[in-house]
Amino acid sequence: MSKPYAGETCVLAYSGGLDTSVAVAWLRETLGFEVVTCTGDLGTTGDLKAVQEKAIASGARKAIVQDAREIFVRYFVWPALQAGALYEDRYPLATALGRPLLAKLLVDAARAEHARFVAHGCTGKGNDQVRFDLAVGALAPDLTVIAPMRGGMNMTRDEEIDYAKKHGIPVEATKKSPYSVDMNLWGRSIEAGVLEDPWDAPPRDVFAWTVDPNEAPAKPREIAIGFEEGIPVSLDGSKMAGLALVQRLNEVAGKHGVGRIDMVEDRLVGIKSREIYEAPAAVVLHQAHRALESLVLTKEALRFKSVMAREYAELVYNGLWFSAHHQDLASYVRSTQRFVTGEVRVRLDRGTSTVTGRRSPHSLYSTSLATYGKGDAFDHKASEGFIRVFGLPLRNQARTQALWGADSEAALEIPRKALSAPRRKTADNA
Repeated sequence: MSKPYAGETCVLAYSGGLDTSVAVAWLRETLGFEVVTCTGDLGTTGDLKAVQEKAIASGARKAIVQDAREIFVRYFVWPALQAGALYEDRYPLATALGRPLLAKLLVDAARAEHARFVAHGCTGKGNDQVRFDLAVGALAPDLTVIAPMRGGMNMTRDEEIDYAKKHGIPVEATKKSPYSVDMNLWGRSIEAGVLEDPWDAPPRDVFAWTVDPNEAPAKPREIAIGFEEGIPVSLDGSKMAGLALVQRLNEVAGKHGVGRIDMVEDRLVGIKSREIYEAPAAVVLHQAHRALESLVLTKEALRFKSVMAREYAELVYNGLWFSAHHQDLASYVRSTQRFVTGEVRVRLDRGTSTVTGRRSPHSLYSTSLATYGKGDAFDHKASEGFIRVFGLPLRNQARTQALWGADSEAALEIPRKALSAPRRKTADNA
């Protein structure tokens, strides 16, 4: 039986996990590809040489690896943090942020290898397939994307494990622990297995980066995070590079049980999915960043930026990183961060993180205006005129349309009798 792509080179985005390890052998054995793997270390890959060796052992002709951690933090993580991007107000987009960078590395490798085909190990019901396909389409529309997990391989996880054993491919997944895990330095995502029932509490073995809050240190710990134009630059007064800062915060916050997220989210493909995330550094940094913004941004800027943050998060989640829309939003975000410089103090305490202080040389907070004590510089008498002007449209409408008059029962749909004063009890009606 002839193989449809015999002699062609296909560059596969390779994580070293079960799906992509099986995909290496399947692409070669079933379709006839010469497989070149491409691995980008975003903070959790570990020994890159071992990954190379595993890819070759799985049947790859060549294995390309790259340490992309600094690139990931600088050009993907920090912009999303500055934007305040949390999907459905909770998920810090760790996997979603990593995919466009991996797709870029994949395209670069395909160009270097003169390949016309690229492949990934995403399933047909997840979000990552969209992210890879759209990113490749934006960067190199001439390349053809192959997705074995979406059609062709047609294996369950148990069948993949058996296939891997048969072909001598070492994998960590077992039939007793069938979690699907993806992680980079910004977060760890866990799904499948017993987690598919949203009523069941996550088993203890799901978590790897955070201790059980009940087993965290009894004594809280306070940390101080320094920002320059919305980018974290120091921890407890010590200057730190982005990668080191994230790694340290993951360790410190995780030790105190901070960073666990259990949510049912709406996938792009139209289904709801129960997801478990561990993101200690991301949770703390987003919280601290919001606190600093509340100090230095105007009310109008905060209001509009919250709207933009949701749009930005949707865009990233939906795989549109390499779009003109993202470029436009990113320009706005950078402008908002001009004065987001200062320091935020956060208390870590048995699974919770709480902002306990914030300060900035660009603070819009004025003690003399806010205080109720001595030194109050606010003109109280001016409030009367302000209220009169501010309430003018309301009073005008009340006079003209009488929407809330004495005869109206429309007020919050409360019946008139419910608004009547209660009768006082007397000796006669007691």
